[in-house]
Amino acid sequence: MDNGVVIKNIIFHKVFKYLLPILVFASNFLYTETENLYKTWYGDPDLQGVWTNATLTTLERPRHFKKLEVSTEEARSAATKAAEDSFDYDNQYLEGETPQAGTDVGGYNTAWMDPGAELFKLFGKYRTSIIAYPKNGKLPWDREKAGKFFQKRRRDMSRRKDHPELRGVGERCVVGFGSSGGPPMMNVLYNNHYQIVQSPGYVMIMAEMVHDARIIRLGGSHPSENITPWLGDSIGHWEGNTLVVETTNFNPQHTFRAGLRHFFAITTGAVVTERFTRISEDEILYRFYVDDLDVYKHIWAGEMPLRSAANKIYEYACHEGNYSMANILAGAREEEKRR
Repeated sequence: MDNGVVIKNIIFHKVFKYLLPILVFASNFLYTETENLYKTWYGDPDLQGVWTNATLTTLERPRHFKKLEVSTEEARSAATKAAEDSFDYDNQYLEGETPQAGTDVGGYNTAWMDPGAELFKLFGKYRTSIIAYPKNGKLPWDREKAGKFFQKRRRDMSRRKDHPELRGVGERCVVGFGSSGGPPMMNVLYNNHYQIVQSPGYVMIMAEMVHDARIIRLGGSHPSENITPWLGDSIGHWEGNTLVVETTNFNPQHTFRAGLRHFFAITTGAVVTERFTRISEDEILYRFYVDDLDVYKHIWAGEMPLRSAANKIYEYACHEGNYSMANILAGAREEEKRR
């Protein structure tokens, strides 16, 4: 590619990065500028409490929805369909029936699941996707770069039976399944609560799933790129009543992410910017945008509410594979003997 074109693309990307929050969220800008009546004892805006992002709204927009916002009737229809699907999932067999030999016996039943019961509502409208940009509600994958990313992932997956520490980080209970701890923080199949605790100079966000705790420093700089915490390195600052958090230094073992029904990637060179604004006593507006040109064509952005939760967060006992870990590895060694 011509050097002039490369330079123009870099300049466009940098300008676009700073304009994106205004372009995507301009229609709701007033919500971030209203006076915040919730303050900590030392004067910072108060985000503390237990919150949930449980919702039927998924990261990407399902094909049967054609736009970002839908009517109350459409939202109710989606909730009814989800409830019917849940019932059918738990009643696949008549009483006394069992799965056929050699088929999947199943895993979790719906007693374990708590994804939410309806699409989330933001600014009075039901939303069909967390992604607000691009406008089609889809991840802007770069086919060539994403193809290389997933080829490497397949190679890595082929080695997962070689050693316990090559198993997935979710399976090993190192971090939560999907991207519940973030960033960005995604709703998953269950355990969608978060607790936010603040002290002078710090904000801590603990995810219910695998009790991932992300400690955000207010001010300062990121460490060298070879230091890669499991949830990346997060630095925050206040813009009025909004906590703005920039996260870099992502761990190479935590690049493949998932939300409810969709997967995505956050590579080691990504920069994720989050914005937390308390817009009422029982709601935080959570916005984020992902800058990761190693797998995407351009920046993408999303938003969703964090709603106040009446329940406490209890310890999540993740079992690190239980006895299945030994069985998986022993079975793999047995397969190797037969080759």
